[in-house]
Amino acid sequence: MNDGRHNTATPGGQRIDALDLARGVAILGTLGTNIWIFTDPRGAFGWVSTDAGEDSGVVGTLLLTLSNGKFLALLSILFGVGLELQYRSALRRGRRWPGRYLLRATLLLFEGLVHYLLIFEFDVLTGYALVSVHVAFLVSRSDRMRRGWLALAGVVHVALVGLLTLAAHAGQLSLSAEDTDTGRHLYGSASWAEQVVARIEEAAYFRSELVIIIPLSTMLFLAGIEVLRAGTFEDSERGARVRRRMLVAGVGVGLPLNLVTAFAGPEWFFVDRYLLPPIVAFGLLAAVVEIARRSRGGGVLRRGLVATGRAAMSCYVFQNLVCSVLCYGWGFGLATALSDARPWWVIGAWAAVSALFMTLASLWLRRFTRGPLELVLHRLYTGRPSRTAEPV
Repeated sequence: MNDGRHNTATPGGQRIDALDLARGVAILGTLGTNIWIFTDPRGAFGWVSTDAGEDSGVVGTLLLTLSNGKFLALLSILFGVGLELQYRSALRRGRRWPGRYLLRATLLLFEGLVHYLLIFEFDVLTGYALVSVHVAFLVSRSDRMRRGWLALAGVVHVALVGLLTLAAHAGQLSLSAEDTDTGRHLYGSASWAEQVVARIEEAAYFRSELVIIIPLSTMLFLAGIEVLRAGTFEDSERGARVRRRMLVAGVGVGLPLNLVTAFAGPEWFFVDRYLLPPIVAFGLLAAVVEIARRSRGGGVLRRGLVATGRAAMSCYVFQNLVCSVLCYGWGFGLATALSDARPWWVIGAWAAVSALFMTLASLWLRRFTRGPLELVLHRLYTGRPSRTAEPV
C-alpha cells in the first residue's frame, strides 16, 4: 500500500508493473479474508472467536484457507518493497532520509485511526504506520544490522504465536455467549453511531491484534527489502532463481502445512493465520511476478488488478466501507438476512465488490495518477496537487 508514484518505480524511475499487479492481488485477496468478518452475523466478535468459517463446514474452511493471512502477509512484504523504493528515490534526489518520510508515516497513522474508528475494527494501516517508522531507520543501515532485526522480529513473532496457541488449547481464548449476543446486536441491528462508540469503548479488545501485527509486520517489511535487493522483480537468471526458491518455500512447504492447520480446529487459529500464511505469501509473490513476466499483454483482469494496485489505499478503505453498507444492520443487513446462505453468498459478495473496485480504479486512473485518498495524502505530504494522468 502506498501513497506515492515513486513507490513502484525502479532505480531509473520506471514503474514495476509486476509490483502494481501483486499489490492489486494483495488488496483483493485481503478482502477475501475480511469478507468473512463482514458477512458473519456476529461481525468482529465472530472473528475474534477464532472459528470464522467453521460454521460453513468443509467448503467454508477451504475457502477461508485460500485467503486467510496470506494476502495480508503479501501486502506487508510489498509495503517493505515500497519503502525500499522510496528510500532509493530519496537518494536519487539527494534528500535526507528518513526526513519527510516520517510525515508520510504520520499521515498514514491518522488515516488508519480514522479507518478504524469509522469503518473497520481490523484496520492494518495503524500498525503499518507504526512499524514503518522503525523500519525507515533500518533501511539505510548495514545488511548485518537489518537482518539481525529481521531475525529478532521473527523470534518474537513465533514466541507470541506459540504462547497464544497454548492459551487457545487451554480454552482461555474462547468467545462467551454474552459476547456472541453483543456481536449479533451490534452488527445486526445497532446504528453506525453505536458501532463507532463500541470501537472506542472496546479499543483494547479490537486492537489487541497489533500485539501480533507489529513484530510480524516488522519481519515482513524487512523481508520485503531483502526480496527487492535479491532481484525478485528482475527479468534475469538471478531473479528466476530467487523466485524458484520462494515458490518451493511457499507452495511446497507452507501451503501443505497451512491446509493441515486449517482443519486442525480453532485451537490452531493463530498458527493458521499468523505463522504459516507469511511463508505461503512469498510463494504467492513469486508466482505473481513470474506470471507478470511471462504475460506482457493487457487483458481486462490484469488491467483491473494493476489499477487496484496503483490505488491500493483507496480500494482497501472504500471496499471495507461498501462491505459495511452491504452487511451491517444500519445498511442492507445482508449478514443476518443471508446467514443461512454461507458460504456461497460470501463468494458472490467478494466477486461483486472486487469487480466493482477493479472497474472504479481503472476509470479513475484514466484521469488521475493516484487514487482519491492517495491524492489527498500526496497533497498533504508534498504541498502540491498531483498531475492528471494519461489513459491507462
